[in-house]
Amino acid sequence: MIRKGNTPIGEAIEKWLDALKLRRKYNEVSIINAWEEVMGKSVSNRTQKMYVRDKKLYVHIESAVVKNELAMMRKQIIGRLNEHIGQVVVEELIIM
Repeated sequence: MIRKGNTPIGEAIEKWLDALKLRRKYNEVSIINAWEEVMGKSVSNRTQKMYVRDKKLYVHIESAVVKNELAMMRKQIIGRLNEHIGQVVVEELIIM
């Protein structure tokens, strides 16, 4: 039960993220944390390093075969990651 004047915790966190201008960083970290769930364990295990800069997701992959597979699926991967977060966080995927 929510009493008058009380804010649900989820809503309070959302307001806090916006007030402190942490929303973008929170979404970027959420994308990185969602990588294994969205891409699966086999791809995640071959991922060495990831980071987001200027709406570009940089992914270091150790396997040439996996790099090629991901390169062919770039648009689908971007769509699935953004859909998982619920907003557009990444517009480009750079595979290294």
